[in-house]
Amino acid sequence: MVEVGAVRTAIEQVEDPEIHRSLGDLGMIRDLTVTAGSVSVLVALTIPGCPLKDQLQGDVTEAAMSVAGVTAVDVSFTSMTDEERASLSAELRGPAGDAREITLAKAGSKTRVIGIASGKGGVGKSSVTANLAVALTLKGLRVGIIDADVWGFSIPKMMGIDRPPTVIDDILLPPEAYGVGVISMDFFVQPDQAVVWRGPMLHKALEQFLVDVHWGDLDYLLIDMPPGTGDVAISISQYLPRSEILVVTTPQPTAQRVAVRAGLMARKVNQDIVGVVENMSWFTGDDGKSYELFGSGGGAELADQLDVDLLGQVPLVPELREGADVGRPITAIDPEGEAASAFAGIADELVARGPRLTSHPELVIS
Repeated sequence: MVEVGAVRTAIEQVEDPEIHRSLGDLGMIRDLTVTAGSVSVLVALTIPGCPLKDQLQGDVTEAAMSVAGVTAVDVSFTSMTDEERASLSAELRGPAGDAREITLAKAGSKTRVIGIASGKGGVGKSSVTANLAVALTLKGLRVGIIDADVWGFSIPKMMGIDRPPTVIDDILLPPEAYGVGVISMDFFVQPDQAVVWRGPMLHKALEQFLVDVHWGDLDYLLIDMPPGTGDVAISISQYLPRSEILVVTTPQPTAQRVAVRAGLMARKVNQDIVGVVENMSWFTGDDGKSYELFGSGGGAELADQLDVDLLGQVPLVPELREGADVGRPITAIDPEGEAASAFAGIADELVARGPRLTSHPELVIS
């Protein structure tokens, strides 16, 4: 005979795929009956038309079927009432309640915030952000990405995300791919719409990404920053004074000379530079030889000038570009490959070093 209590316990342990808390904790199990080996369960979705309903149905079915004696499972859905959603929204916002508080910036936050910066466009900063996020996730860490490149947003496409955030009252639940949650301007503008914003509007958008998005208990929040040292970089330093900067460059001396200014910007606003990543370092031909198509030494020279370490060099791999175009990061689809191994090594370096707490001398640009 199947015990109702055993079935309920199994189902209540299922995690809501967007909030990452158990159905039991969220009070989403509304009705449960067991007749012989047949289970019928009613689950209350956070909103009508929840985009991950099918995934939740499969997870609940699998959990119920794991109980000895269960032979069939019927999962049906209702949705939370307005009052229940309002209560959940307040709970997700936390002790601050209606106050617009950036909890990630608080001293007690466990989340390590790292801005991925570059001096110029075209160095592969966004692909580094996406693949580094997946590499960290593969190590068992919880990771989110803010696509703060508000004019050149590309992270959702690179990650294969094609749906907007779920909205619970005034809280946004970031869509996920490969275990990484993402928020981006891409979710809020039409494909043929230009983002023609000046400083105050950009500042407000970033505040919403930090305050109104339920990030949960992240280990890392990576911020894909616009190239250069403009309004967005200044706003991030104000909102997240404990954030660090990872500078991306290519081996080309011209890129290195421009990238150093991203380091200067970080130092000016008292942000620590965690290190340098050199992208497009070489291309391995069919003959097994490595060809330095963009020169060599730019990453090491930049690291020396910034007085930080070169955390890794990422080779130029056609599959890396192809994966970015179709939403399949190379670290996820070819984890043993040359590029993915480079990202895994960078993730290892990032985790091993932890936040640097020492101060640095003023940077001098020659």
